[in-house]
Amino acid sequence: MDYTVARRLVSSEGRKALDLAGAEADPDSLLAATRLRQQIDGDLAAAVLDQISLRRRAVAKIGPVAASMLWTRDGLEQATRGDVSRWRAHRLKEAGFTHVVDLGCACGADARACLDAGLEVTAVEVDPVTAELARHNLPEAHVMCADAMAVFADFRAHGDTVVMLDPARRTGRGRTWRLEDVQPPWPFVMTVLESVPAVVKLGPGVDRSQLPDLPVTYVGHRGDLVEATVWSGFEDQRAADRAVLVGPTGIEELPGRCPTPAPGELGPFVAEPHPAAIRAGSLSAIDGSLHAVSEGIAYLTAEEPVASPWLTWFAVKEVLPFDVRALRSWVHHHHVGTVEIKKRGVDVDPVTWRRKLKLSGPNRVTVICTPTTGRTKALVCDRVRLPCGLFGASSDVMS
Repeated sequence: MDYTVARRLVSSEGRKALDLAGAEADPDSLLAATRLRQQIDGDLAAAVLDQISLRRRAVAKIGPVAASMLWTRDGLEQATRGDVSRWRAHRLKEAGFTHVVDLGCACGADARACLDAGLEVTAVEVDPVTAELARHNLPEAHVMCADAMAVFADFRAHGDTVVMLDPARRTGRGRTWRLEDVQPPWPFVMTVLESVPAVVKLGPGVDRSQLPDLPVTYVGHRGDLVEATVWSGFEDQRAADRAVLVGPTGIEELPGRCPTPAPGELGPFVAEPHPAAIRAGSLSAIDGSLHAVSEGIAYLTAEEPVASPWLTWFAVKEVLPFDVRALRSWVHHHHVGTVEIKKRGVDVDPVTWRRKLKLSGPNRVTVICTPTTGRTKALVCDRVRLPCGLFGASSDVMS
């Protein structure tokens, strides 16, 4: 999108064109484009149809407020999930801040959550097109089109101000977890953290050993680990590393950097912890009675499942050797047509196993490939549904 089109989108002309595009059931279709070009010019027609498509995707990720916002494709892809943005905004307000400076606001998803929480917002965006869209999305904020590094000094002396920074984590090669690749550059991010109260959002795969000695929160949403957040100037609220699970009905927290659970004998139930708890080192804080299936392996085992939003439980039906031939024989005998494969600490190629298992039948199982205190095993399991089960979990489904 060029700047001229962005200016048209935020005008009264653009609002009318968006209303026309919003009436299309499938804004990505050729029929919708043909129909709209009969009423408005091609450039604006393409832009508003793209916006309607993006808005519909944004509502699923951000929430209802996204239906009135304008987006770029990169801005939506990199935007924080709405539940997480709202959680962070409320934490800033609880800490006593009244003014948020969002250095690198993109389309303004995080800043929008801060405004909705009752905070004053100054938003800074270096790209003129994105800044134009952000002005539309953040009508109550002061939006500046500027380089964050050039204007940061203007916000250093305000005691009620907190800086929010979400460095870009993409290069020409795609997504990156390397701190040396982020923009603005990591030395500037460190300057921000050392100078003012700040919250810095980083990718969940960032190496903790490369981060400063400041509290880091590993944030989970549904079944995913979505970010690592560094806090500076929040000593009372964020004194150490933590795992946080953000859900539509509440927030769960665990202390981080806890001792690892001791390994124990394999029990009739195995739990997969939420990845946020794993990354934060919070497994032993979930429940002290649980044991690891093996040293350094993040599966937990017990005689009975413990209800927790941090755990997804599986009932062990069969313990097989770690051998695809043994598993193929078992699934054939039990008429299994769908297998969910999970693994830790072992080398399993799902594509190869998919070909060799020759699945057929109405039944479904989960197979957990893992070292145990004895030998590496393939655990054939059924999922256990508990009232406090995980909001959702990722898996490798084979059928």
